[in-house]
Amino acid sequence: MCDDMTRADDRTAGRLNRRDFGAVLAAAALSACASATQAEGGGLSEAMVEFPGGEGLADGFFVHPLRGRHPAIVIWPDVVGLREAYRVMARRLAASGFAVLVVNQYYRGARAPLFEQFGAGRTAEGEARVRPLAAALGPQAIATDSLAQVAWLDRHPAVDTRRRIGIAGYCQGGQFALRGAAASPGRVGAVAAFHAGGLVTEAADSAHLLLPTIRAELVVGVARNDFDRAPAATATFRGAVKVAGVKADIEVYDADHGWCVLDHPAYVAAEAERAWAKMTALFAKL
Repeated sequence: MCDDMTRADDRTAGRLNRRDFGAVLAAAALSACASATQAEGGGLSEAMVEFPGGEGLADGFFVHPLRGRHPAIVIWPDVVGLREAYRVMARRLAASGFAVLVVNQYYRGARAPLFEQFGAGRTAEGEARVRPLAAALGPQAIATDSLAQVAWLDRHPAVDTRRRIGIAGYCQGGQFALRGAAASPGRVGAVAAFHAGGLVTEAADSAHLLLPTIRAELVVGVARNDFDRAPAATATFRGAVKVAGVKADIEVYDADHGWCVLDHPAYVAAEAERAWAKMTALFAKL
């Protein structure tokens, strides 16, 4: 799950109330809709989809421009999972010319969405629901799921297989994105990870140890409170990137854990937009 050190912040940050959450989502949805009118063909095609996962039938949200073939992007959501905030973000990204799959990382135990909003997943009841689902997401499960995602995307007529794939991950999804790049080094050309949990651990299968196997360029955004609590983790990751010879933009943002996600209490629009601009510039190279 998310870094344990950020859980209290998740519950108590409270910068946006329920009404403000709705306002932020509505504004973002309008922006995505406006962008979609500029997409190739004048709009987007979207649907909840099912496809073969690493272990059984997986589900997700898939959105792409109405016409043409486009580079594929996989989005791994935060611990609360696929919900409207990520659908809005995916539509915005698709309107820039990408075929975007937001995965339900918990498909082994539940269809998406588990929750409609971030706060619902961070109550005691929400965490009790997520905990057993998250326990199934070990490194091997993520690797096999990532291979299945790439295989499905490469068969889809909206995907341009001449272009490499990008992966974006938020919170726990950050390390999943890195594991996905390692699972398909020949296909994944870009990884964007924001307020990622678990990139560096003491475990023998820590995500940062996979850096020598990937062939992707990275954009990594670190939350200031995560950095303040564990500066050595960021230093270790920077060192591993240098040793592996991976091209990476690693920045500590002036925002707390969760700042990129529209319905998160720590959402900060200005810093989220800076992170978005870096991510889209990276994906434009695919």
